[in-house]
Amino acid sequence: MSENIKDVVMIGGGPSALTAAIYTSREDLDTTIYEKAVVGGITAVIDKIDNYPGFADGIEGSVLAEQMEKQAKRFGTKIEFGDVSAIRKDGDLVVVTVDETEIKAKAVLIATGSSNSKLGVPGELEYYGRGVHYCATCDGAFYRGKRLVVVGGGNSAVQEAIYLTRFATHIDLVVRSTIKASEVLQNELKKFVKDDKITVHLGSPTEEIVAVNGHVTSVRVTQCEKSVDIETDGVFVFVGLKPNTDFLSGSGIELDEQGFIKTDLKLQTNILGIFASGDVRSGATMQIASAVGEGATVADTIDEYLHTLKK
Repeated sequence: MSENIKDVVMIGGGPSALTAAIYTSREDLDTTIYEKAVVGGITAVIDKIDNYPGFADGIEGSVLAEQMEKQAKRFGTKIEFGDVSAIRKDGDLVVVTVDETEIKAKAVLIATGSSNSKLGVPGELEYYGRGVHYCATCDGAFYRGKRLVVVGGGNSAVQEAIYLTRFATHIDLVVRSTIKASEVLQNELKKFVKDDKITVHLGSPTEEIVAVNGHVTSVRVTQCEKSVDIETDGVFVFVGLKPNTDFLSGSGIELDEQGFIKTDLKLQTNILGIFASGDVRSGATMQIASAVGEGATVADTIDEYLHTLKK
């Protein structure tokens, strides 16, 4: 009985992998995506996406992710849930360990994206899911009629703070230094500040998330070299993203100083037959549109590579 070897295995089921899968599956390449959490990745939990082309009035992240998934499946992409713990080269093949089972493929795309960075302060891990959150669309509704703190000053923090005004009576936006969000979002934020729905605290590094009797009650920040407690019923943290590349330890795949995967212009890593695209790649712009574009590019590169194996 011949060994079952897949043409293409994709690790991660976000927009980049789903786009690449649409292309490879249409070329009759046996394509399987392994996703350990939610198909669509971070896109699937974004409330509304306004900067993805083709949707004049914006589109819900969950809807966009669902449509991408359906399209990939229509062309024959297999999507399976599993946790990839290792990847290695074995001759001309690549071996991927999924839930302790080894899967062999001719080509592998790593599109595992990135995850929300942590503050690393006391109380954050202790009260995760019990007052500390990283997804406004997932958990915002639990705080209807409550007061909230949002930590961060980038696009995500400002966007999610505005979104959370749908539920909370007031939002305190705690920013370590200055607001770094786009000008469009900053202008929108000013409207909510003017209406007293959001208060911005600049130059306020977070010291601790304080709880009493197991319930988050405040966020302690440094202001003018003094500790100040901002009262709250919950905390939403948006302080950047870190690449999901821990499983690549010992793989030989080259990473940059932040842990993102290095590739050439055709999205090939330093190991032949292993590719990377989307937010996990060094130099990525962290935008859905660019992740989708990279998915199309890497699919073409993979197709070219597989043709070289036949020669």
